[in-house]
Amino acid sequence: MKKIIAILLSLVTLTSMSACCSSSGISGNSPSSEQIQTIEPAKPSEPIKLTNKMTENERASVDKHSLTLLDEPNKQGLTEHKVSVEFITVNVDDTREYFENNRDNMTDEEYEAAMSELKKTEEKVGKTYSYGSNILVDGYYVYHRIPCAEPCYSDYDGGQFGFYHTFTDQNGEPKTETLSFESFEDYLDWIREFDAEHFGYSESEIELDTELVRIANEAFRSGNYEVLPEGTDIDYSMSIPGHRDYRSEWEYDRDAVEAIKDSVDEISIYDDELCLTFTVHVTLPPNYDKDKTYPVFFLTDGIWRFGNCPELRKCMEDGEAAPVILVSLWYSYHIAYDKGYPRYEHLVIERDKLLDFITDNLMPYIGENYNIDCANSTLYGHSDGGVFAHNALFKSDKYENQPFGNYIIGSPAFWGLYYDYPGLDPEGYENDYGYFDRNDRLSKNVFLCAGSQEDPDYADKYNGRPTTLEGVAKFKERMESHGADLSYKLYDSHHYQYIPEMLVEYLKEKYPC
Repeated sequence: MKKIIAILLSLVTLTSMSACCSSSGISGNSPSSEQIQTIEPAKPSEPIKLTNKMTENERASVDKHSLTLLDEPNKQGLTEHKVSVEFITVNVDDTREYFENNRDNMTDEEYEAAMSELKKTEEKVGKTYSYGSNILVDGYYVYHRIPCAEPCYSDYDGGQFGFYHTFTDQNGEPKTETLSFESFEDYLDWIREFDAEHFGYSESEIELDTELVRIANEAFRSGNYEVLPEGTDIDYSMSIPGHRDYRSEWEYDRDAVEAIKDSVDEISIYDDELCLTFTVHVTLPPNYDKDKTYPVFFLTDGIWRFGNCPELRKCMEDGEAAPVILVSLWYSYHIAYDKGYPRYEHLVIERDKLLDFITDNLMPYIGENYNIDCANSTLYGHSDGGVFAHNALFKSDKYENQPFGNYIIGSPAFWGLYYDYPGLDPEGYENDYGYFDRNDRLSKNVFLCAGSQEDPDYADKYNGRPTTLEGVAKFKERMESHGADLSYKLYDSHHYQYIPEMLVEYLKEKYPC
């Protein structure tokens, strides 16, 4: 019997040694001889499989490519130009009849201008013609007319031209005017004035708008555009302000990201429920093997946290942590972040929709493209993201998909749940969304953390509600009362300054080599 035990002990020791830096990233202590005699051999648990519940539209939206964060946008903020056009077929006589039937709504000048334009078109292209009714540049709707898209100016070379212009003023009233320009540049100057007066665009937005008109006009001159089927559903709300490029707002060390860029996959992915396009960065570990399985370390707030990925990956390179796949999530580069918006909206107000997206769309997609160990994967959220991570943790039992076994809840801004917005459900939060009414125990691991100096940071936000640290303390008490698997640390820090240190520390301790 002693000989058998000795053999088993040697095998266990070898297994423990070979597990260091394995894909699971978890190593344990060798069991004692008493344990070996009494414990049955463990059966390997079945890996968690995720079911992708994306719609066809969502699947069609996904674009997985190399990192573009480092790309330099041009002076107007665009990085590429794809012009798409929906052509509408029109009969001159039908159009003339329409204007005649609406003659009472037009001034003499407007009527004469419309008839003159129709006559030019008929002389040039005949009774029936097609024109570019809806024009998109990089998927964004171009409001202003494009000279070369007009049948009577199809061979326009930049000189004199004019047309009949109909628009709705700021009071919602229809307006018309006859326009005449000495050159294309004069036309762009008119657009600048119109955008400032009618739309209230900023200078940068105005310059971008005129650039889109220039790009579209050149595409018609060269024939370099795609034709959309007639009847294509055009999103007219996709106008200029949303098309600025905000890569410059991302916080990261350019040289550090440059050094790992070949290990980063960038994914653009749309969610129907939130009507939003997200940017996802997947940072693969050193010596990544597509046939091996790795935990995912999922970071919300990618605009800041992707900047931590080079240091986290270096921990793996230096043998200080086991290999994991780092995934960070933020919005499209064309969505601005301004004083909490739209971050608070989606991490707090619409946190259930965001949880649906991550649980049933994004993580299953990640699982289809990389071999992931869901049971050992971690979801991180801080501040509003901490509110989201708390929500995700205590509603995880309501989902078929189980993408995470571990949760980091950092400095949760629970006080943000008491604002006057529908759906915040502060009572649900105070009861951890009824999780312990539905379950005997918490089946996930939780790391709760905060900064010891952070309460004054948002003193004007509490409105008589528990401060950040008071909310953390109450949550900690609830977790301990239920015997949850909870780790806790209070850093000597303000609200967010401790995060880089915490992430590195967590990576080394949770996924030791």
